[in-house]
Amino acid sequence: MTSCRPLRLLLPLLVAWLVAAAHAAPALQVGSKRFTESYLIGEIVTQTLVGQGVAAEHRQGLGNTAILAAALQQGQIDLYPEYTGTIVRELLRRDSPADAQAPLAQINAWLQPLGLKAAVPLGFNNSYALALREADAARLGITTLSDLAAKASGLRPGLSHEFMARADGWPALRRAYHLALEAGAGLDHGLAYAALAAGQVDLIDVYTTDAQLARQPVRVLRDDRGFFPRYDAVLLMRAAVDERPLLGLAGRLPQAEMTRLNAAAELDGRPFADVARGFVQQDGGGTARQGLTARLLAPDLAKLLAQHLALVLASLALAIAVAVPLGIAAHRLPRLAAPVMATAGLLQTLPSLALLAFLIALVGRIGFVPALLALFVYALLPIVRNTHAGLQAVPAGLSTAALALGLTRGQVLRAIELPLALPTLMAGVKTAAVTNVGTATVAAFVGAGGLGERIVAGLAVNDTTLMLAGALPAAALAVVVQWLFDALERHVAHNGRCESRDGRA
Repeated sequence: MTSCRPLRLLLPLLVAWLVAAAHAAPALQVGSKRFTESYLIGEIVTQTLVGQGVAAEHRQGLGNTAILAAALQQGQIDLYPEYTGTIVRELLRRDSPADAQAPLAQINAWLQPLGLKAAVPLGFNNSYALALREADAARLGITTLSDLAAKASGLRPGLSHEFMARADGWPALRRAYHLALEAGAGLDHGLAYAALAAGQVDLIDVYTTDAQLARQPVRVLRDDRGFFPRYDAVLLMRAAVDERPLLGLAGRLPQAEMTRLNAAAELDGRPFADVARGFVQQDGGGTARQGLTARLLAPDLAKLLAQHLALVLASLALAIAVAVPLGIAAHRLPRLAAPVMATAGLLQTLPSLALLAFLIALVGRIGFVPALLALFVYALLPIVRNTHAGLQAVPAGLSTAALALGLTRGQVLRAIELPLALPTLMAGVKTAAVTNVGTATVAAFVGAGGLGERIVAGLAVNDTTLMLAGALPAAALAVVVQWLFDALERHVAHNGRCESRDGRA
């Protein structure tokens, strides 16, 4: 009886802790887009909230404006850095020049029916612009967008995907200035300056606070017809979010300061969190550019690895639960074999980003669920195919003899067919698992985390070291998964041989 006393004393404390945890305010979810400035502001906001005693998490690099706005309205995130021009043109779909210059109070009146508000103007205007190499601009005599329209023949644009699709982007700009140029293939913003310097493209879209503008010989073309609205940086949030802990950030980021922070992250290679910490604490310090080993072993490795494994293992379990019965059905009912294999093969060919976009629209949310479903789809084919192939290889005479001895079809399947087909089935599971380790890196594009976060962040700032810090652990994880399944296959084969010898004895 006395041995139970400590448990009885601890039980009320445990219950009280669980009740307190259940009623604790959930952490505010701070989102950001996939470019340097948004990563940095998202991190500054998160650190500021935590410093004010408000629990907050930064879900970085979630995607473009449409994805972030949808996540905000669905409650998957609570706030993210945005720009007034983008809010007016992209979210509110107001195209008049007067609307584009509307004050924050008017913008909030328009946002109110959406359950959103814009607050905490940060102090800088980050407008879109077009830029040429300085040598080309001087040779052609181009200083404005009107000059570009008159003298642009033969130039090769390298425009970002979002700029090419935005309501305030390339299509509308082309109409406003009567530009004869074709947009061509889209180019990630993080790679645009390198492509311009290498002579692969001649014209790129830029943000006026881009770090590269101070260090690259480029000419930013003047918007002489006033096409672009002001893009004053604010925090877009759900109406229920209390902005008071963040009011200290208002006006603290003039354009020169934002450009300096962008350069510290993008050109000096300092981690986003470190640059943000230097700003929030106003110490101006922080570590220098980190090497590959430091990036590989950064504190976020355990969290990203856990997220990656959760995606891979959950999708694999779901695929096994669906694909094995499908493979059995295709074996038992031969007329189903061709359509089942064809459907699984067709799903396997879908581009990963297109599939993710479709699934986001289908389930109405970003994050873990669409990424899980996408990986499940890609894992189906090898497991279905190998389950069917393994069962087809079982000698028909064994099944016939077992049925003649009085076993049911289910007993034959469980006791004879599946055990004999198991090595082939396991090979399909191994293929699916190893493939999904690599494919899971794209989950970062929809805010599902994993090792792809480092790759996406590295792409945003054209940082090869950061990309390798995500790619190398993913490759190592794929090797480990393959080794574990190889060991499991040997174990299964060994047990099969032992059972066979025991049976003969």
